[in-house]
Amino acid sequence: MYATPRMANSTYQLIEDCEATHKALYKFYAAIMIVIFILALPLNASVLHLFIFKLKFWKSNTNNVFLFNLVLADILLLFCLPIKAYNFIQGERRSGNDTVCKAMLFMLFLNRGASIAFLTVTSIDRYFNVVHPGRKNLLRALKKSPQISIIIWLLLLPLTIPTMLKNFDCCNSHKSGDPREDTLIKDVVDSLREVVFFTQIVIPFIILVYCTVHIVNRLRKKSIGDKTKLKRAVFLVTSVMVVFSFCFLPCTIARMVLLIARVEEWSEKFQDKAAVAFDGLMVLSYMDCLLDPLIYCFCSTKFKALYLSSYFPCLVKDGGMPLDSSTGATPNPKRNNVI
Repeated sequence: MYATPRMANSTYQLIEDCEATHKALYKFYAAIMIVIFILALPLNASVLHLFIFKLKFWKSNTNNVFLFNLVLADILLLFCLPIKAYNFIQGERRSGNDTVCKAMLFMLFLNRGASIAFLTVTSIDRYFNVVHPGRKNLLRALKKSPQISIIIWLLLLPLTIPTMLKNFDCCNSHKSGDPREDTLIKDVVDSLREVVFFTQIVIPFIILVYCTVHIVNRLRKKSIGDKTKLKRAVFLVTSVMVVFSFCFLPCTIARMVLLIARVEEWSEKFQDKAAVAFDGLMVLSYMDCLLDPLIYCFCSTKFKALYLSSYFPCLVKDGGMPLDSSTGATPNPKRNNVI
């Protein structure tokens, strides 16, 4: 799989080029990332603070452990955005420094993968609690959320290695003296990288669709509970699907187009458009870091009340204990079952 060789004095940006030829557009991409960073970092940090010091998530319910890891992954991803934005402002798609380039690839893909993974297991946990509350063995297994979380992080580490071995002009991890050996290694690494990229989005998407459809159907059939709260629960699980689709499916489609462009050796003009579109849609995927806490945390009336009482006590109004917005059930006051 190769990109078409660059012609002399070409003004087009090819798929594996590290220099950005559309300077103004990439500065716009950088501006979007800076805005995401400024808005999302304090939001995620404040939510993380509540999980640790108010909820003591390790003593709480399964969902809170997964949500803590989801927020943690989003924060670690956010720290990469200023560096990425700086590269774009300098007219570089990736850092010219080999070490920084590899570190950025590692951090971006590890934490993006972790964010998607914890989003998925949160939906699975919610699915079994709402649709199959009688399956004690599965629910008991999901309650081992700290162990599951550690396993997810450990599994993601080796899956990120093919991404770090990606061969860019400015970030080459597999150069040797033999061009034929380079080509063989490149093909293997590229294949592994594409498999990891697509499976970490496509498989969670299928799981999310399945869980969402069944949760919504079960909630709509409920005859017990406040109808307003049940509608809010339906809105919550549907919103998760919409946010995932909005953030990750466009860049997945763009990646598929890039793959076709490399295999078919498209002309420089079309490679240029495909590369620019992919970079822009990857920036769009970082919006997930901003939307995750809004969807998962602030759609819960109880968590929203806790957040406001902790950071904006002047806005808190007296009221009774709300229903859990994720299931439409009344939470147990003896547990930290906020989400």
